Amino acid sequence: MSNDNNTHANDITFRYATRDDLPAIVALLADDEKGKTREELRDPLPDAYYAAFDAMESQSTDALPNKYLLAIKGTDNGSDIVGCLQLTLIAGLSRRGQLRTQIEGVRVASTARGQKIGEKLIHQSISISKSLGAVLVQLTTDKTRKDAHRFYERLGFVASHEGMKMSLDPK
Repeated sequence: MSNDNNTHANDITFRYATRDDLPAIVALLADDEKGKTREELRDPLPDAYYAAFDAMESQSTDALPNKYLLAIKGTDNGSDIVGCLQLTLIAGLSRRGQLRTQIEGVRVASTARGQKIGEKLIHQSISISKSLGAVLVQLTTDKTRKDAHRFYERLGFVASHEGMKMSLDPK
């Protein structure tokens, strides 16, 4: 799926993000309890967001995308970005060299929650993953996000591994 190709799921359009979408994406990332403390939402956005987006784009190919997928809902005033996630196809040697997809940064606007937008976004990501040959979709979610755990389990995800992280932030 390229930036020019949109797919529809009922009233939601999905497309890959462009640099122009960064303010809306960062606003979504900051629109929850954890994101409020991690993101820096100001105008103009810090250059670090643009550098990160450019790095993702430079690593991305049609065969191995590293993209932000957007859910866009049409409104009377145009269209609004109401959800996003980062979708990365990972090539690796494990599982006999099969591809896997990593889903990160899943967010739905607080004003659009309860409309199955997150579910549609995940299903679209799974569909893209399958079309690119991935055999596994994986994601992590903070242990304190109990509602998110129930959401992912309802969609068929299994908590099969214990994830670990180490912050390298000098703060």
